Amino acid sequence: MTPPAPPADLAALRAEIDRIDAAMHDLLMERGRIIDRLIAVKRTSASGSAFRPGREAAMMRAIAERHAGLLPLDTVEGIWRVIIATFTYVQASFDVHADVSGGDAPMRDSARFHFGFTVPYRPHPSAKAVIAAVADSRGDLGIFRLDQGVTAGVWWEELAGAGRPKVIARLPFIERPGHPAGTPVFVIAKPLDDPSAAQRDWVLYAARFERWREGAAGVLAECGAEVVASAGQRVGLSQLLALPGEIVPADLREALAGAGAPPALFEEVGSHAARFRV
Repeated sequence: MTPPAPPADLAALRAEIDRIDAAMHDLLMERGRIIDRLIAVKRTSASGSAFRPGREAAMMRAIAERHAGLLPLDTVEGIWRVIIATFTYVQASFDVHADVSGGDAPMRDSARFHFGFTVPYRPHPSAKAVIAAVADSRGDLGIFRLDQGVTAGVWWEELAGAGRPKVIARLPFIERPGHPAGTPVFVIAKPLDDPSAAQRDWVLYAARFERWREGAAGVLAECGAEVVASAGQRVGLSQLLALPGEIVPADLREALAGAGAPPALFEEVGSHAARFRV
């Protein structure tokens, strides 16, 4: 028995959906043609030469601010991230190296949500191993958790120094409870060819203190600094500090001196965009 034909309005709605799906596919193919022209203009054949963290953050913020309707923002974020990462990979291929010392599943979820399935995923046993892999690559990315255990050591000092990999992003960009890839991770890469491509809402420093004074914590709080990681050493204390972009180390060093804290050494190890909180 032949099933009854769907109501005219239902058929029309399905036709509209088909039209929109075809239009989205056409736009993706059009984007691909523009990227092809971009490759020819920029000659971005070297791996990793297409990363633009500042531009990505600005685009993601605009999408999050204008989004409305029943489609979850997480879905929009995931689709957009895969589109951007895949087209970046097409411009200049790269792998994503992940520290799985805290478990492979959350890191794999984060890598696939933010970079898709086209970009190769390479697991490693520690943050230091990820940093070493990125340093030895032509232009790969690395990801590792912010909440490293005490056994990880002062991994942030591996990012200090000219030519060393640096933090270029903190993910997820949109932070909310129940995020499908909510594990907070840093993204590292070799120093960008174009420093203006970085996003410097927050700047990260490897800070070394010969001695720690209680007043130093208050100074850091007043400056809006976040202590991301901390570890005692044979001599003094090493911290990974996130400072608002407008705060420069000289000002912080002066404020610390005023609080009676001994001189501190600050080395920049990267920067990232301010997170968008829902």
